[in-house]
Amino acid sequence: MDILQAMRARHSVRAFTRQAIQPSAVQALREELERSNAQSGLKMQLVTDEPRAFSSFLAHYGKFSDVRNYIAVIGERSAEEKAGYYGERAVLLAQTLGLNSCWVALSFARGRTKKELSLGKGEKLFCVIALGYGVTQGTPHKSKTFAQVTKEKDAPAWFCAGVEAALLAPTAVNQQKFRFELVGEREVRAVQTGGFCRGLDLGIVKYHFECGAGKENFTWAE
Repeated sequence: MDILQAMRARHSVRAFTRQAIQPSAVQALREELERSNAQSGLKMQLVTDEPRAFSSFLAHYGKFSDVRNYIAVIGERSAEEKAGYYGERAVLLAQTLGLNSCWVALSFARGRTKKELSLGKGEKLFCVIALGYGVTQGTPHKSKTFAQVTKEKDAPAWFCAGVEAALLAPTAVNQQKFRFELVGEREVRAVQTGGFCRGLDLGIVKYHFECGAGKENFTWAE
């Protein structure tokens, strides 16, 4: 399964089996997080085989069961967009490894997590990503159309492919509050248009766009 196939196959899953993640998948995820942390300055951490995984988080979003593995997405408070970008990179890798996942970015109990996850001064736990083998593969979310997220007409094929990939991205409460603009011939501007978790969502959809469009075909405009 390649990244584009993973985008199409991946849906949010909140109920997991108790099967332990295969050691080879754990190693691949840890290596990916190490690379991402080095590139981004984030401090993402993988926690496995922890039956109390969500008991200390008080996640008020959806109904979770048997969450025993998660990625804690941690970084400087100004790094929210990076958190979304690199977190989604890990999510899609997990999908290629046969794992299911769910972004959880609302409320968490901070008292214990700061100690357990070694948050430093000025650092923030942006969200956690539940991981494991799902009871189901989840269901597709309702999506906006191409025309609802860009006004570009007769855009190059790479731009269209990027937008289509971005429409597969998970966003907070599935609001898809973003749009893409073509600036000149090879510059693209991604704009967040409201909603919750704006920085996280923008990072996630930009990663999807890059995978669909091909990073060699464009640069991001300010």
